[in-house]
Amino acid sequence: MRPIEEYEKRIGYEFQDKTLLETAVTHSSYANEHKRPSYERLEFLGDSVLGFVTAEYLFAHFSDLPEGQLTKTRAALVCEKSLCGFSQRLEAGSFLRLSHGEIRSGGRERASILADVFESTTAAIYLDSGDLEKARAFVLRFIAPAASTRGAKAFKDYKTTLQEIIQQHPGERLEYVLTGESGPDHRKHFTVEVHLNSNVVGKGGGRSKKEAEQQAAREALELMGY
Repeated sequence: MRPIEEYEKRIGYEFQDKTLLETAVTHSSYANEHKRPSYERLEFLGDSVLGFVTAEYLFAHFSDLPEGQLTKTRAALVCEKSLCGFSQRLEAGSFLRLSHGEIRSGGRERASILADVFESTTAAIYLDSGDLEKARAFVLRFIAPAASTRGAKAFKDYKTTLQEIIQQHPGERLEYVLTGESGPDHRKHFTVEVHLNSNVVGKGGGRSKKEAEQQAAREALELMGY
């Protein structure tokens, strides 16, 4: 078990209350043996902070993604596998307070524990600083790069999939046609049709032309049985 000060340096935040950070890496097995708090309550709070920061980031930086794709992207970013990976980058497993039995059973490498510790660490930063900005900065070190990759994949899904299907049939031609635009500048709504050889095969709407095109492509795929 490495000194907690090293974990603090890896996090990039200096704690005023070191006991908060110690609690953030204390598993229930160790807590029960030593009569001290575990990270479980911090994990509960950290889950909410992490979810909010991630949702806020996606909403601000991926304005063309529809609600369904935003939800899927957020879920992928904060799932156990992702959070485990973030903790591994921090080498969090080597700082964990675990019972001897938990250590022998591989607790330092267990994905569920490492995911929990990323959440508890997020909460510890939030509580110690009394400032969401510090927790946000910590979370976005990991979430922002991952979101760029996942968000880009999510964004191109419907249009790219439809294009790839149509390209299998030489001579077929796709075209997206703007059919409507309404609302004030800060709340525009666009409607789009996707045409296949001048036949309408899908319609969609959204707060941007790109989002409307995505929705039109999605409807076209559904009508085509994909």
